[in-house]
Amino acid sequence: MKKKRRRGIFITLGIAAAVALATGAAIAYKYYLSFFAPNVTADAEYLYIYSHWDFEDVMTSIGELHAVEDTATFRWAAVKMEYPGRVKPGKYKLEPGMNNRTLINRLGGGFQEPVKLRFENLRLKENLAAVLARQLEPDSIAFIDLLNDDGSAAHFGFDSENFLSMFIPNTYEFYWNTSTEQFAERMNSEYQKFWNDDRRQKAAALNLSVQEVAVLASIVKGEALHTDEMPTIAGLYLNRLRKGMLLQADPTVIFANNDFTIRRVLYRHLRTDSPYNTYLYRGLPPGPIMMPSIASIDAVLNYHQHDYIYMCAKDDFSGYHNFAVTQAEHNINARKFQQALNERNIKR
Repeated sequence: MKKKRRRGIFITLGIAAAVALATGAAIAYKYYLSFFAPNVTADAEYLYIYSHWDFEDVMTSIGELHAVEDTATFRWAAVKMEYPGRVKPGKYKLEPGMNNRTLINRLGGGFQEPVKLRFENLRLKENLAAVLARQLEPDSIAFIDLLNDDGSAAHFGFDSENFLSMFIPNTYEFYWNTSTEQFAERMNSEYQKFWNDDRRQKAAALNLSVQEVAVLASIVKGEALHTDEMPTIAGLYLNRLRKGMLLQADPTVIFANNDFTIRRVLYRHLRTDSPYNTYLYRGLPPGPIMMPSIASIDAVLNYHQHDYIYMCAKDDFSGYHNFAVTQAEHNINARKFQQALNERNIKR
């Protein structure tokens, strides 16, 4: 009797041990699946988490992107790792095969991937706003509001007309969730670095403010198809400014007409009444007609000294110009170019 009872106890203990072992194995496997098993798919390269999002918003986006194979294990691990209380906005790299633990540590720690932001060859504030909105969290309206805000411009020493010149075209690293205010502060910091003592001294030697240099550089940029010709064009306009002559720069007329499809400036375009029309108003316009490039700014600061006060595009359409000292020389060059336009049936 005692032997049977003892055997029963052993069987019961064996069953209990087996159940415990199976339960432990199941729990261990659940932990493995939830924390260490590969779960991130190759369906999405990045996860964007917006500034106003909470954990459920993140879960919705993960599901829509099919960013992970098993959302249930991700949710379970996220709760265990207290991620719902530490959601951080940003642009996060998703690496195929990544496990939940690594991904949650990345998201919860705010270890986002920087954005390589590049802008150049832009005409208007609207163009800059569109480029920024494609690469940073704020939308284009938020950036337009910043660029058109007189208070923001004044804060950095600009006005609404010349504020665009604060944004030096280049490649910068930003975090995706950078606000418009943070963006402006960073751009002002880059602007101050760019306008070092050497550049400021050269501007002062021209009797121009740094903002005026940027405005003239924008005209040079609008005229020059080739960088190597920029210093010559800059010298020409500086000659005209010193003589008190009208700049008569065609790119300013195109800007004043707000028609960037114009290929041939006509007399009717020249009559447009605008402070940006340098055929009507003497001196520099109130702001840049496009975003000046670093090359065009340095071309103004390091202009070529010469006596040219006229220029006309070459009739071979190479993008280069014929330069002249006298009106008679210029008229010959202009007739050649007009004839070339007529031969190509370019009427406007």
